[in-house]
Amino acid sequence: MKKTKTAANEGTAELEKVPSGVKGLDDISGGGLPKGRPSLVSGGPGCGKTLFAMEFIVRGITDYGESGVFIAFEEKIDDLKKNFRSMGFDLDDLVRRKELVLDHITIDRSEIEESGEYDLEGLFIRLGTMIDEVGAKRVAIDTLEALFSGFANEAILRSELRRLFLWLKDRGVTAVVTGERGERTITKYGLEEYVADCVITLDHRIMDQIATRRLRIVKYRGSIHGTDEYPFLISSDGISVLPITSMSLSHTASEERIATGIPRLDTMLGGKGFYRGSSILVSGQAGTGKTSIAATFIDAACRRNEKCLFFIFEESESQLLRNMKSIGIDLGPWVKSGLLKFHAVRPTAYSLEMHLSMMLKLVAEFSPTVIAVDPISNLYPIGDDIQVRSMLMRLIDFAKSLHITGLFTNLSNDAVSEVYALESTEMHVSSLMDAWLILKNVEGNGERNRAFSIIKSRGMAHSNQLREFVLSDQGIQLLDVYKGSEGVLFGSARMAQESSEIDDRLRKNEEIERKKRELESRRKLMENEIALLKERFAREEEEMKILIGKDISREKAAAKTKTDIATQRQVDR
Repeated sequence: MKKTKTAANEGTAELEKVPSGVKGLDDISGGGLPKGRPSLVSGGPGCGKTLFAMEFIVRGITDYGESGVFIAFEEKIDDLKKNFRSMGFDLDDLVRRKELVLDHITIDRSEIEESGEYDLEGLFIRLGTMIDEVGAKRVAIDTLEALFSGFANEAILRSELRRLFLWLKDRGVTAVVTGERGERTITKYGLEEYVADCVITLDHRIMDQIATRRLRIVKYRGSIHGTDEYPFLISSDGISVLPITSMSLSHTASEERIATGIPRLDTMLGGKGFYRGSSILVSGQAGTGKTSIAATFIDAACRRNEKCLFFIFEESESQLLRNMKSIGIDLGPWVKSGLLKFHAVRPTAYSLEMHLSMMLKLVAEFSPTVIAVDPISNLYPIGDDIQVRSMLMRLIDFAKSLHITGLFTNLSNDAVSEVYALESTEMHVSSLMDAWLILKNVEGNGERNRAFSIIKSRGMAHSNQLREFVLSDQGIQLLDVYKGSEGVLFGSARMAQESSEIDDRLRKNEEIERKKRELESRRKLMENEIALLKERFAREEEEMKILIGKDISREKAAAKTKTDIATQRQVDR
């Protein structure tokens, strides 16, 4: 059995606790309910008291090996079995295994006559027998008001109830006793002041036609505990309590980068994309392409074989799948393969707390690595700024603790078309996000175009340039914007500028080619002239060689003639 010990104050004995079996309650109670002591659970009709008591017993048996006793004063045993079978609680099986005892006690006022002393000795004997029968460590009594409905002497009721709680404590069993809430008191008879070591109230309220359930620990002797009202959800898995405050900032930061599915955006983020586990906000006006970015991000994650969870508040799953095909994104295969799961619901269907509870429950069940919420601005009608911010803070921190990357879209009501104007999110959630992307509608030249920029991206260098955001059947494209005489150019103005630049480049290329041809012609002419000069030079050189040769021959002939004449004259040498 799991045990938790908490020191209430320095110098006092440690208080042992046992897990309650109610999801989330142990987190705010410091470890569970006080071991061997009674706890009072109070609330109005339909708030979940009986379920709380039954889950305490059943989870104690199935999860912690502690047998239990459940005494009902209102519902019959067969009804209890049928009601809890729908939640997966097989009470018959637990009874057969002698780990659970169920008992229904009928209190009929017409059969009770109050005279003299009235006590609960018979209940003590009956309850003691059941505890001994299965060696019970846990006891649940549902509800106190039914037990005392036939008696008017409030002093006797208080005395006997105090004795019941002391008797439970003497037996060493951990008990949950439920009670109806009074008009101005926690219980109908105002007994919470002294009879229980732990007092918990459950509340089921309606605000703006939306039902909300909340839990509060009113007191907990010997233990530090959360004192706020905490929203809780009743689902097929039982009760889930959500701490209203954010988790501690103790999660580790990942160094891994993941691609966005938009190559140019990855380039703007240093070529690597966002950090895994980061929170990303995409805000913009209607029709700017926020959902398209979310779908592209999801598609890229699925291509990496990662599981993704897509929460949508405006479209049905079928409609979103159809719409994304128009930009070349087919998410259908990912749904069929089990990598992608949608949760589509109108925001007004639940309270903020129930939305959050459903989201956390689905995340825990599906174990995605990427989640997308489209759009968070639709949550605003069911909560004020603080409530929505608190909800998103809890969701973001929960995702970060699991290294889940979250992408959130937000509809901006800023109708200003000035591209450079920074907008503030309605719910002031941008400060919660690690990265913030802005989409804008830009009007000009009789048309509307989209502009994209990165406002921030924590922990990495990122581009500060504006890009034109284009949706086509090939997906999302981020194009360079052009600076004209009248400012930044988009759409047809950009296309005209591009065309003009292309024409300029063609003209320049043609001029360069013309000059190349002229130079080539001049080069050939020069080469021809050089060749002619070389040929003329060669002829003249040859003529010079011939003349020199003839002159030498004449000199030789003259010398020979002179020699011959000298010989004939017999001239002395």
